[in-house]
Amino acid sequence: MLKITHAAGHARITPGKQSPDGYKEWQVTSEIVKLVMMELESYEGVSQKRIDDPTGESDFPLNKRCEFINTWGSNVHIDYHLNAYGAGWNDAGGTETYVYTTRPKEALALAEKIQANLVRELGFRNRGVKASDFQIVRETNMTAILIEFAFMTNRDEAMKMRTTEYQKKAAKAVVEGLVVQYGLVKKLVENPTANVFYRVQVGAFTDINNAKGLVEELKEKGYPAILIK
Repeated sequence: MLKITHAAGHARITPGKQSPDGYKEWQVTSEIVKLVMMELESYEGVSQKRIDDPTGESDFPLNKRCEFINTWGSNVHIDYHLNAYGAGWNDAGGTETYVYTTRPKEALALAEKIQANLVRELGFRNRGVKASDFQIVRETNMTAILIEFAFMTNRDEAMKMRTTEYQKKAAKAVVEGLVVQYGLVKKLVENPTANVFYRVQVGAFTDINNAKGLVEELKEKGYPAILIK
């Protein structure tokens, strides 16, 4: 069982953490988290939890987040963010993914896969995979990465990331990275009608000879007809 935790970075109510026109980071990252989790439900052997408040009404402290992730026994943690530079709109932009400063082998491999996917899907500048001392990757005991999908202070990137189209692109990039890294396999979907047969009746007669005549006629035309009393 692969246990994955997800967190939409900062909450909706967190001061700051917004674009120059007041659009909250959470409004984007929360949607991406939901899309990723929904898609992962279709894969075998995956158990997952969202460890931030899905309503955005509270912002759990980082130490509590790390404690919960470790206690639950997650194998992978992903933190979802939007970057920012300065207070107003500017040209700083691009996508980057972070691992801890020791650059753990598995975290680095996952980060590189997801980063490459994001650059391909979103089309923003590739800022690369970087190492940082962020608490969420330092104090968790598993493979942990932090994604900065785009800059919410870059008008073009910010507007694109607010759309369902780009949120789906971002989610696809994350899921595909996890699928390749851990060899995830789609669940088999059973077809509930696969063994259901339907009977078609073409006539009913009081005279058995008429019934037999129709059976023979149908057989001559290639239909497997039978006579039932």
